Amino acid sequence: MCKGLATLPATCLKSAKDIKHKIGFLLQKPEPQTVNQKQTNKETKREVSAAELEKWKKSFTDLMNSEDGRQVFTNFLRSEFSEENIEFLNACKEFKQLSPAKMAAKAKLIFVKYVETDSPKQVNLDAATREGTRQNLETGSPSASSFDEAQRLIHILLEKDSYRRFLQSRAMQDLSLRSESRSTGTQQRQQKTAGA
Repeated sequence: MCKGLATLPATCLKSAKDIKHKIGFLLQKPEPQTVNQKQTNKETKREVSAAELEKWKKSFTDLMNSEDGRQVFTNFLRSEFSEENIEFLNACKEFKQLSPAKMAAKAKLIFVKYVETDSPKQVNLDAATREGTRQNLETGSPSASSFDEAQRLIHILLEKDSYRRFLQSRAMQDLSLRSESRSTGTQQRQQKTAGA
C-alpha cells in the first residue's frame, strides 16, 4: 500500500471503496433503453408486407417513397444519432413547396439549423458546398434550387452509407423475421384449409 493512502482516515478509505464498488456495478449493468431506442423498437414492430420489404431491400428510392419505410429508416438514423440528414432532406422538400414570399425566412432557418458550421444539427457537407449554399442564399432571393447541391450530397451520403448499414441493422432483421413468420403462418393455414 502506498504511504499516501495509509495517511488517510479509515472513513475516507471506506468511502473510496464504496464508490469503486458502485462504479464497478454500473459498468456491469446494461444501459437502460433510451426513449429513442424504445421508439425505434416500437416502430419496427409495424406490419410490413414481404413484397414491400423486398422493395426496400432492393432500392433506396423505394424505401424513401414509402411512408412506413421513411419512418423505419428515420428511426434507424435516430439510433445512430444521424437523423439530422433525413430531417434536412425533409426541410428542403417542404421549402420547395413554399410560396416565394415565405422562402427567405425558411431558407435562413434551414441554413442556420443544418448547413452553417457548428449549427445544432449540422449535416456532413464539404466546405465548398457549404460556402456555395451560403452564397446562393446571400445573392438575391432564395429559390427552390437554393439547397439543391447540399440536398444531392446528403441524399448520396444516406444512400451509399446509412442505407447500407440500415439493410444490415437489427431493425431490418426484425422486420424480415416477422415478415417470414407471417408468410409461413399464412402458408400453413392455407395448406390446412386445402387438406380439409
